[in-house]
Amino acid sequence: MLNTKLRALAAGVVLGTPMMSGSALAADGATLYVEKTCVACHGPEGREPAMNAYPKLNGQHEPYLMAQMKVIKDGSRGNNHSVAMKNIMHKVTDEEMAVIAKWLAGLK
Repeated sequence: MLNTKLRALAAGVVLGTPMMSGSALAADGATLYVEKTCVACHGPEGREPAMNAYPKLNGQHEPYLMAQMKVIKDGSRGNNHSVAMKNIMHKVTDEEMAVIAKWLAGLK
């Protein structure tokens, strides 16, 4: 059993894909985007932010989206507009961020 888990982890590392929990795998990016309330500020599919100061997210590069979510979550990036997002990000796991980032990056 342990060997199987180690092989799966190694495969994920080699292939560059994060190992995701069952809940993140079960939900798709669109569902998580709504459930985690991203839609409230960034608009449907990240296309129509509630304020001009908020970024459009659709079609952004996946690594960029992940990096921004992580630095807001860990507090190393902060400004007047990221305060609201920081209050949400503690409820979003790294696995969920990866699913959301992948979905947003695929939108055009």
